Amino acid sequence: MVTVFVVIAVAVLVLGTLHWYAWRRLIRETSPPGSVHRRVGSAVFVAGPVLAVGGLVGEFAGAPFVLQRVMAWPGFLWLALFLYLVLALLAGEAVRPVLRWWLARRGVGAGTERRASPAAHPTAAPSDESDPAEEQHPLVKIGDARSGRAELGGSGTAQGRAEPVTVRVRAHGPESEHTSGSAPSRRLFVSRVVGGAAAAAALGTVGYGTYGVLRGPEVQRLTVPLAKLPRGAHGFRIAVVSDIHLGPILGRGFSQRVVDTINATQPDLIAVVGDLVDGSVEDLAPAVEPLARLRARHGSYFVTGNHEYLSGAEQWVEKVRELGLHPLQNARAEMPGFDLAGVNDVDGEGEGQGPDFAKALGDRDRSRASVLLAHQPVVIHDAVRHGVDLQLSGHTHGGQLWPGNLLAGLANPTVAGLERYGDTQLYVSRGAGAWGPPVRVGAPSDITVVELASRQA
Repeated sequence: MVTVFVVIAVAVLVLGTLHWYAWRRLIRETSPPGSVHRRVGSAVFVAGPVLAVGGLVGEFAGAPFVLQRVMAWPGFLWLALFLYLVLALLAGEAVRPVLRWWLARRGVGAGTERRASPAAHPTAAPSDESDPAEEQHPLVKIGDARSGRAELGGSGTAQGRAEPVTVRVRAHGPESEHTSGSAPSRRLFVSRVVGGAAAAAALGTVGYGTYGVLRGPEVQRLTVPLAKLPRGAHGFRIAVVSDIHLGPILGRGFSQRVVDTINATQPDLIAVVGDLVDGSVEDLAPAVEPLARLRARHGSYFVTGNHEYLSGAEQWVEKVRELGLHPLQNARAEMPGFDLAGVNDVDGEGEGQGPDFAKALGDRDRSRASVLLAHQPVVIHDAVRHGVDLQLSGHTHGGQLWPGNLLAGLANPTVAGLERYGDTQLYVSRGAGAWGPPVRVGAPSDITVVELASRQA
């Protein structure tokens, strides 16, 4: 329990620090106090993380579904937007000094100045390298340097004539560069350029990634040769779909697009490889109804994912059975020329419903080819030990949000695509939907039609 609290505390500290950094660069350094930009920007930086945390807590705590939907859209989108804001701002740190140097060379934005009689005192003119927070006052006359005295006015010099003298008065504090009625300083100009570019890049990235999710998954096609597959099963096509994640954001309309896309491929068999939902049967029954219209010559099969165990796995198994799918709970079914097996997700172990490879594969004829449905790729080594020819998995989302693929690679043997482990091949789908932010960057959603090929053909 102590470890959990420490992890939460560290996460809050890191996220809080990053939010402060992004707010400082985007809002504080680019707008004067009290401005609309400052007020609205600060409000967004408070509301965004609050809604994100509310959406996550509400999902796992079983909050009213309407409340989940209200918080999920803006909260989860903020998570994706904030990620790319921080990445863009960090990249901008390398640009800032270069841009300041370039502006200095061109004499742009040296600061605000007010002075009298510049011709009389050419040496008092500020250089382009002056501090942008310095302000020039024309009627301040320097007195005895040793006494530190100064007199105000235009008379009293050694020659008895008035001479306006320019002096620099440093305005202290972070807001000194927001001088009303004057041109922006070089530093303020750079902050606005870099901040604006970072915001535009983040908004564009998240907007495109959201569009990619909402338009629905694209079809990938893959041919996998199996040594034991008989000639008669050559060309058998399995439509693999995983991680649809129907919930507060992706609902019935998205479910229908997935079903239409699968049916258009005219597969011989449909494999739904876990993480179908994020919520209870009571809340999501309308969203899953289109699954009843899945069509394949040899039927549709389903195995649980880790999110089913957050939402009531037993209830969902019964629900998909009502919709016409065949749950494979550590079970096996014979197909023409190969065995199709399925195991429960590893998260079911906490409920005594974890994967049981012996039950699913232990007594089968190993001279027949075998295809295993397992949500998480991490069970590949168990599949190898039980002589599986091909394992079909999901779970990773391909990383979903770059650079999430790097983190996913630390926890999974394969993040996406086809790889071989001994005599077993593993294919990992990037999934059809999205969890958390309805955004994908560098990991487009997919439905994969896997065509089995016989080496005897």
